[in-house]
Amino acid sequence: MKGYAGFYYVYANDRVWECSLRGRFRVKKQDFIPGDRVLILEGAGDKATIEEVSERRNFLVRPNIANVDQAIVVSALTKPDPDYNLLDRLLVQIARAGIDILIVFTKVDLVAEPVYPTIEYYRQIGYKVLVVSNKTRQGIDQIKECLKERVSVLAGPSGSGKSSLLNSLDPLRERKTGEVSQKIGRGKHTTRHVELISVAGGLVADTPGFSSLYLPEMKREELQSYFREFEKYRGECRFKTCLHDKEPDCAVKNALQNNEILSSRYENYIQFLKEVIENERKY
Repeated sequence: MKGYAGFYYVYANDRVWECSLRGRFRVKKQDFIPGDRVLILEGAGDKATIEEVSERRNFLVRPNIANVDQAIVVSALTKPDPDYNLLDRLLVQIARAGIDILIVFTKVDLVAEPVYPTIEYYRQIGYKVLVVSNKTRQGIDQIKECLKERVSVLAGPSGSGKSSLLNSLDPLRERKTGEVSQKIGRGKHTTRHVELISVAGGLVADTPGFSSLYLPEMKREELQSYFREFEKYRGECRFKTCLHDKEPDCAVKNALQNNEILSSRYENYIQFLKEVIENERKY
């Protein structure tokens, strides 16, 4: 669940164990991060030792967490207005890590018209999108179903309603996790370490999430694979190596002109492409 001050807190048999490491892990300088699957040997009281660690299915660096099933990308419909450039950056980061994506738009109770064409576009290209209100609880039960028996991580800008969403999903969360939080050093104003908390039958990373605006290192040809709407035009461009930028007879650009691709998405792609190319030169 979390590592703190040389101890590791492991959830097993409906309780949290304070674990130390076997000497062989210290010798190998084995690192442990939230989400790791481990085998523990029970000791006295709530003490235990970590005996084995399983191979990670996946892991993220920002935030530092392993074996993630899904990322929940949270954005407000208003106050602040949606930042679709940031949203697309997050989608690229998460897709490259091979993690499922759920897009959640909060504060629907504050807008007069809850249906946004851009939101519908994300649904049309294959993303699961939920519109919720932490105040009226619209959509909260749907998110609960998505959390069950899964390890999830929250992503999104400050003010998007991530903390309010967690409280709506589990109003007793603070009271239920208070004892564990006191033991493992929570309660500070700033979360410096990633921690998994139990919410709605699943585990959710209590972290600022993907706070960086970076794009992961990749080849320029790879970026287009993270824009789902481009897939249907694969193989239709004149050049097999088409980057959908300045090349002639580009099927993606033709689709853009025919309003089959959202212009803001394409503009974000071109901006990201320039960044990826610039980063290529650094490596």
